[in-house]
Amino acid sequence: MTPGSGTIREMLEDLEERTLHPRAARSAASRGRARPEEPDPERPAFQRDRDRLLHCKAFRRLAGKTQVFLAPRGDHYRTRLTHTLEVAQVARSIARALRLNEMLVEAMVMGHDLGHTPFGHAGERVLNQEVPGGFHHVVQSVRVVDVLEKDGRGLNLTAEVRDGILRHSKGKGNVLLKGSGEKALTLEAEIVRIADIVAYVNHDLDDALRAGLFAEADLPADIRRTLGGGRSERFATLVHDVIRRSDVDGGGHIEMSPDVHQALLALRDFLYARVYENPVVHDEFVKAQRILRDLWEWCLEDPARLATRHGVVPRDGEGLERAVTDWLSGMTDRFALATWEELFVPRPWSLL
Repeated sequence: MTPGSGTIREMLEDLEERTLHPRAARSAASRGRARPEEPDPERPAFQRDRDRLLHCKAFRRLAGKTQVFLAPRGDHYRTRLTHTLEVAQVARSIARALRLNEMLVEAMVMGHDLGHTPFGHAGERVLNQEVPGGFHHVVQSVRVVDVLEKDGRGLNLTAEVRDGILRHSKGKGNVLLKGSGEKALTLEAEIVRIADIVAYVNHDLDDALRAGLFAEADLPADIRRTLGGGRSERFATLVHDVIRRSDVDGGGHIEMSPDVHQALLALRDFLYARVYENPVVHDEFVKAQRILRDLWEWCLEDPARLATRHGVVPRDGEGLERAVTDWLSGMTDRFALATWEELFVPRPWSLL
């Protein structure tokens, strides 16, 4: 920077204006935050959000949360943290090629799974059954960034980043964001939604192969024919297809070709049948669900005991069930196991 040329943030905002696609989200044109703040002298708004998410406690806890395989002994199985980093790599690759805002997609990805329970989707199913009105990690992720972080003050993120967190989840539903009622605020949010499934079908498949649940040759022939026969080839096919088929210049959505899209959905269905709902994996899920259900019931039995022993008390205007939901969903696998053992496993008697 030269004297009188403005701040570093203004220089970076100008770089966005000159280099990004006309339809890309601009940091300087953000819809803003719930609580207005003075701009940072060095960082544009979306970079500031990315940094806040990267340094928050909920992000660090992702390292101790299950992706698919519960508390795996091997060092190379994915966790929620490594999943997040792989999604970021895919999303930034697509955004860069389409001249969309890389920093925005990275910020969205850093926050997209902060509300996940311990024990992955097995834990989420338990809370969905127990919590009045249900539970979904996407809604909880937004609550984490809006309310729970920074001792109740939240991270005060921009509207665009919050929207990307809220719209990333699919379950067995539609991958592509099209149609009324589903429109995201930005193309970057559409990228994150696709990048999430591109990352997880590939790394969950890789983990399942490592676990010996099946062999690469067991993948249906039409999936291998369309996407490729190995992890690198599948990633390349999926990412390149999104880049080629997304008509950003023509005003379209982030897209995939019909054959690649169908192969991606078929791979997701294959993983549900052979991994997520595999009896071997499912049996461990049942055990994990018992742990969370026991903890849920214990917490609600005696609010005073819960407050004394674990410091869990409702926030002003909220009930006990909301406080317990926040506490349990924020646990890592290890902490949930240790808490359950402390509460339900008798300790050997010893004379002091």
